[in-house]
Amino acid sequence: MGMVSENPFSFSSRSPTPKLCSSFTTRIFSDVAGDITIVVDGESFLLHKFPLVSRSGKIRKMVADAKDSTAKLELLNIPGGPLAFELAMKFCYGINFEITTANVAHLRCAAEYLEMTEDYRDENLIVRTETYLDEVVVQSLEKSVEVLSTCETLPSIAEEVGIPSRCVEAIAMNACKEQLVSGLSMLNCDGESTELKSACLEWWVEDLSLLRIDYYQRVICAMTRLGVRPDSIFASLMHFAQASLKGIGKCQTWNPGKLKLNTGMAEHDQKTVVEALVSLMPTEKSCSVPLSFMFGMLRMAIMVDATIACRLELERRIAFRLEMVSLDDLLIPSIQAGGSLYDVDTVHRILVNFLQRIEEEEESEDCGYESEGLGSPSHDSLLKVGRLIDTYLAEIAPDPYLSLQKFIAMIEILPDYARVIDDGLYRAVDIYLKVSYELLLY
Repeated sequence: MGMVSENPFSFSSRSPTPKLCSSFTTRIFSDVAGDITIVVDGESFLLHKFPLVSRSGKIRKMVADAKDSTAKLELLNIPGGPLAFELAMKFCYGINFEITTANVAHLRCAAEYLEMTEDYRDENLIVRTETYLDEVVVQSLEKSVEVLSTCETLPSIAEEVGIPSRCVEAIAMNACKEQLVSGLSMLNCDGESTELKSACLEWWVEDLSLLRIDYYQRVICAMTRLGVRPDSIFASLMHFAQASLKGIGKCQTWNPGKLKLNTGMAEHDQKTVVEALVSLMPTEKSCSVPLSFMFGMLRMAIMVDATIACRLELERRIAFRLEMVSLDDLLIPSIQAGGSLYDVDTVHRILVNFLQRIEEEEESEDCGYESEGLGSPSHDSLLKVGRLIDTYLAEIAPDPYLSLQKFIAMIEILPDYARVIDDGLYRAVDIYLKVSYELLLY
């Protein structure tokens, strides 16, 4: 084996590094004739048997089975392709190169494929890459994220040797350690300014946004299991959504005919992201989430035709704090051609969820409030929502495509005691009737 430089993961040879040829047939030793040709993904490498068979069990078996000693050997589907194979061959020759976060996953998988185990040589490539993973990668959150992201282009062999699972656990564990080490500044930032709280939560969220959604999902599940703060997890979810999806957090309406998805991501992929992020959301009571973000996610879920379960979960979460919602939040545009301008059905379902919550709260309260919950905290929330819905009705009333059935359903769903006065409701009805009358004239 070649000499090891000061960097334990940089490999060197006793002899000067041979120059690589750029021709179709690559000669690793340009001054010594090769005696074996190995083809990887259409690229030929003219090599020497001895350094290869002394470290690679797979190549040793292929050479032994070859009828012609000068025949070409073809390696099919080697992880990492020609680049990883070339590094593995450099290792066999003792040629200088450095194991890094960018190549360690490919090298580890290529070494597994080539059977570069201790059975053939001490300190073989599998051991070297494993040492780098254990001593360098899993000790750092950032390096674990970098290596995990490189696994996206690797076949199932990466899972078989456990690289993604180790990186996922390392990311979650290091996040917990960071959280504990900086505990006083992070855990107590709830009472501080928004800027300070944001700074407390932004130490790893940007790194995780680089991951593919399935790896990201595994990381967040591991973090939840290990006890990372829900606020930190939600900050990561929001950052990932804003990095992956277009328009999240914006509450303006749009023209359904001009709706555009993120051009860098297919609609199916955006649907997968939305559904995954919703499934990862911590419970409502464990953290506070901006309602604008929840409505942004709901609009995106509608746009990409996410599952009913996904949309209902978002609607339920919004209903949990409906009394804090603004009118602009409720103005969800409809994407159905030829229908009303606004998605009234979604708002109706949110309102149903809210009323169910109020009913459950009133049943659980035993504080001596008057009948129908008058004067109770639940009734205060109901009055706020009543005013909000009346304002919403007045806003959507001019829509010429809004059916009378849906308009009446929105009016009747609220109980009588949700309104102290009916001025807002009368105004909405008046607007709707005027628009309907004008339509009849035409």
